[in-house]
This record gives sequence, C-alpha cells and structure tokens, in this order.
Amino acid sequence: MKFPMDRPVKVVMLGAGGTGGYVAPYLFRLLHMLDRPARFIICDGDLVEAKNLDRQNFVEADLGENKARVLSERYSTVLGMETEYVPNFIETLSELMTLIEPGEWETDDYPRRKVREMVLLLGCVDNNRTRQLCHEAFKKSLDLIYIDSGNGSYTGQVVCGVRKNGRTVRRPIGGVHPEMLKITDRFPSELSCAEAAQADPQSIVANITAATAVLTMVYNILTHGENIALQTDFSTRTIRMQTVLEKQPRRKAA
Repeated sequence: MKFPMDRPVKVVMLGAGGTGGYVAPYLFRLLHMLDRPARFIICDGDLVEAKNLDRQNFVEADLGENKARVLSERYSTVLGMETEYVPNFIETLSELMTLIEPGEWETDDYPRRKVREMVLLLGCVDNNRTRQLCHEAFKKSLDLIYIDSGNGSYTGQVVCGVRKNGRTVRRPIGGVHPEMLKITDRFPSELSCAEAAQADPQSIVANITAATAVLTMVYNILTHGENIALQTDFSTRTIRMQTVLEKQPRRKAA
C-alpha cells in the first residue's frame, strides 16, 4: 500500500531503552532530512542505571537521568530539532490517544490549507501489558501506523500494523500474535526494583537488529511511500532475518 509523501509526520516512540535507544539517533537524522515538517516524541519513565551501560545506548555521564530526556536532548540539539519527550511510562488509554492524535499544520502555499499529520507509533517496550494498550489505541484510531518490536536474548520480531479510514488494512502485533493479548504481565511502574532487575533477558545485538528492522520500515514509509514488509522475524545466533511481504498485484502479460 502507498503512504502520503507530502504530509507532516509525527512519530511517538514508547520505550527508550534497549531497542529505542538505538532507534532514536538514526530516526532523528531521518526526520531531519525530510522535506516536510516532522516531530519525534520519546516516552519513557525509566532512569539510566549502571546495568544499562553494557547494552543500551547510554554512557556513564547519563547515570540517574531519565532515558527519554537524555536521548531527546542529545540528538535533537545536535540536529537543531525541537526537543520533545515524556519522562513517564504511558500506561492509560487516554494518555496514549492524546499522544497519537494527529495535529494540523498550515501549508505555505496559497491559498493556505490545513494538513493533518501522518502518525507513526513505535513500540519499543519489553512488556505485553503496554502492547495490549497499544492494541487498544490502534483499534480506536482512524489512521495509524503502528510498528512494534520485541526480542529476547537472540530472537525477536518486528510487525507493522496499519489503520486507514477506520479500517485495519494490516494486522498489528496483537493480530499476528494474539497470544500477546492474553499474557497477564504488568506495566513497568507496577514492578518492584527486584522484579525489574530480573526482567532483562536481552542482548545488545538483538536490540540493534530489532532497531534496524524498525528503522528500515520507517525509512521506506517516509522516503519511498511504501513498506511491503509486514513482519520480520530474526535470530542473531544464525544471523537470519525472515520477512513476510505484502502480496503484490499480478501484472497482466502483454
């Protein structure tokens, strides 16, 4: 399917840790080079800890600071973009719906007209409770591109769901893996410090691989106006990436 190439863009990313930390710098650069207005809002309520320095995109000087603020200020300042971040976990439907509500921009042409933003929601979280929340928001949205990434130590998947004119034209992660909608885990703010310390089975290469798949999908949507990759599954042990592609219409023989 085709995506508009002339509409303003708003990207909302939930999670600034293992995967989001590697998505952020390159996504800032991608949005900066677009020939249209673009916003990037990073959301995370977590603080940088010493254990994060092994595999996440932070340095010792970031210790104790909010992850969303660090990434947003570091890269937006370098590229001269406006800094936008939410230093909290997004855990209610009303909060998320407000974030992904498309804004309106006024064009420079004459006569001036207002154009609604194209919104991309990036799920870079490590819990299914937040995925369930994103699934609810997806179903309530008129238009939304929802790219979710998830991974363990060696394997993971990235799924691109699309809503258009109030209809699901590409299944989101909850449609591809409905079992994720039934898992009863908790929001990050509901975990104790001990539980949060144990829930960290990822590796730096898996995070970077997931981030690469997310960025590639976003790049294709924003610069080529299409993304034929519906879902990508990967394994860093076998260096394998397997992608489910959108079915292309058959061309009639001449």
